[in-house]
Amino acid sequence: MVKILLNGCSGKMGTVISKIAETDFDNLEIVGGIDRNDNSFSYPVFHSPEEVNIEYDVLLDFSRADALRGLLTLTEKTNKPLVICSTGFTQDDLKLIDEKSKTLPLFKSANMSLGINLINSLLKKVSPLLYGNYDIEIVEKHHNQKVDAPSGTAILLADTIKNSLSEETQYVHGRDGQKKREKNEIGIHAIRGGGIVGDHDVIFAGIGEVITLSHNAISRDVFAIGALKACEYMGNISKPGLYDMNDVIGL
Repeated sequence: MVKILLNGCSGKMGTVISKIAETDFDNLEIVGGIDRNDNSFSYPVFHSPEEVNIEYDVLLDFSRADALRGLLTLTEKTNKPLVICSTGFTQDDLKLIDEKSKTLPLFKSANMSLGINLINSLLKKVSPLLYGNYDIEIVEKHHNQKVDAPSGTAILLADTIKNSLSEETQYVHGRDGQKKREKNEIGIHAIRGGGIVGDHDVIFAGIGEVITLSHNAISRDVFAIGALKACEYMGNISKPGLYDMNDVIGL
């Protein structure tokens, strides 16, 4: 049994994770949570990482980027794996994660869905084949409460495309004014509205045809399941390093 400490347990994703862990995973148990709001749970809820006084196997974070440093401090104290599912990190945050992964077992993914990670793997292969004759644009859509734009997933997909190409490319976030599109641009566009869970389209626009790789999340369950599968995987990891969904699904 893998015992999970859930940061952000009272949030939208935390609530879904708690429910699915209880109903769909016999080998996982959430033994505690961390959140400023202590809604009614079957497990104890601490208001900060400093207050945690229980034993756990994996610390799962599905909250906000500003929780990172407190969670890393707790991870250094317990030497237990940390699964990071939040997005919106600064470059300094990402450098800190890389640095701490040299001494701690850390997991980080910008998107926890199997489908997105399969698309991301596919982009590594198709982008170099299509880039010369196709313009590349990424469009992402999320609900109106999402605080970071573009999404961490859009950045993940864009970085994968960029790193797969031998040519130098540049990101263009939205378009405004009067200027033709440059060949070396990768467009990234963010839409916020209503209750959209998360849609991502990678568009390869050529002369005479358009190829689109699309992923539509129809409920938050897909992210919760991915996060819990990551906890299953990291529950058996003690070696320091930076792990991701490719490790979990064996890509």
